[in-house]
Amino acid sequence: MCGIFAVSNHPEASRLTYLGLYALQHRGEESAGIISFDGKKTNYQKKMGQVGEAFGEESLGSLKGNYALGHVRYSTTGSSSLMNIQPFFVRHKKGHISIAHNGNLTNTFDLHDKMEDEGSIFQTSADSEIITHLIAKSSAKDIKGKVQWALSRLQGAYSLAIMIDGMIVGARDPFGFRPLCLGKLNKSYVLASETCALDLIHAKYVRDIEPGEILFIKDGKLESVRLEKKRKTAFCIFEHIYFSRPDSNIFEKNVYLIRKRLGHQLAKEYKPNCDFAMPIPDSGSYAALGYADAANISYETGMIRNHYVGRTFIQPSQFIRDFRVRVKLNPVKDLLAGKKVLIIEDSIVRGTTSRARIKTLREAGAKEVHMGVSCPPIKFPCFYGIDFPTQEELIASKKEVDEIKDFMGLDSLHYLSLKGMLKAMHLPSDKFCAACFNGKYPVDVPKFFDKNMLEGARKCRK
Repeated sequence: MCGIFAVSNHPEASRLTYLGLYALQHRGEESAGIISFDGKKTNYQKKMGQVGEAFGEESLGSLKGNYALGHVRYSTTGSSSLMNIQPFFVRHKKGHISIAHNGNLTNTFDLHDKMEDEGSIFQTSADSEIITHLIAKSSAKDIKGKVQWALSRLQGAYSLAIMIDGMIVGARDPFGFRPLCLGKLNKSYVLASETCALDLIHAKYVRDIEPGEILFIKDGKLESVRLEKKRKTAFCIFEHIYFSRPDSNIFEKNVYLIRKRLGHQLAKEYKPNCDFAMPIPDSGSYAALGYADAANISYETGMIRNHYVGRTFIQPSQFIRDFRVRVKLNPVKDLLAGKKVLIIEDSIVRGTTSRARIKTLREAGAKEVHMGVSCPPIKFPCFYGIDFPTQEELIASKKEVDEIKDFMGLDSLHYLSLKGMLKAMHLPSDKFCAACFNGKYPVDVPKFFDKNMLEGARKCRK
């Protein structure tokens, strides 16, 4: 759950990166960082908070150079702290190495222990730092060999943008879990997690970085090498269901259209007798459009979102906390009164937020409240970069569908079938990772894996 962006050989590299990170803000609101290179010196600015909070005119002015690398973070491994803000940067005798990482490595503990035993000193608790150490430790003769050697030792999910002096490198793991694309702006090349970031700066989409590919960009030239022969992919299906922006093309297909197709498929499986279908903004909006179209039912906006609520809305007392749902969403009472309402959601994780919203709809006068979910029940945690909680916290891992219905106060509840979800995709089902739904993990996962990976590992060893 992070966003990466990089620019090679453009006089406004840092400002373009700033704009690219703005477009990728949905991939991480915890912290933001940009590193630039001016041919001699590496400059960097990092700060907790969103992109607009992290950078101003003065800080962007200090990021000189024609090469830049940016990152927005949502911590899935390593604690939420200043030391873990990416991109990471190290000085090495062969040059300056900066790295931005989206995904989770699954062999972090083994690599970390081995490298510490060999004398490596880690400054952060994030798995991404391991990659910089591996590049620096490699005995390969040139930078390309060093990067290839380092990435060949990684397991799990990674989309990477690496800056080594005047060279920009883009790479994806052999399974291709997380997205990464290549764009071009005049004579400059750009790397981005999603195509929406290319659109913002008017860069032309060239292609996706292929699974298992390492792409070296220098002096306007591209050179591609592969980590290994092509293998079966495991594209994260949750990128299409929820995580990516609807105006992005992910795994070469538009997200908006896929979400409408999920709604179409849901309508084939579930048609309760309701007056209209509605989303809870902005979750499920596009699946709801698809559902209403296929089911020939009215689409309404039964709750209105307040767009001016920040992440740090005050909660000084229980009295104020009781209004936390209505601060962000307010029901349209005259529309809901006496109606049989069908909510279309994209997913249910813990169920507590949906429960509160359903209560609000009933208080507004809804006669019945039904729910269709445009994916199957999430029963298993993700180890590849989506911040699902532990299995114990996932409501579908503990309760059957009827129990979830009762817990949330619904009249009926239906999840899209696994078969139906996969049918709505644009590629064959074996191209995707659906481990959060079926527990079939493409890459072996560690025996213990929590949000603070390295701290958790040390506690377990003690």
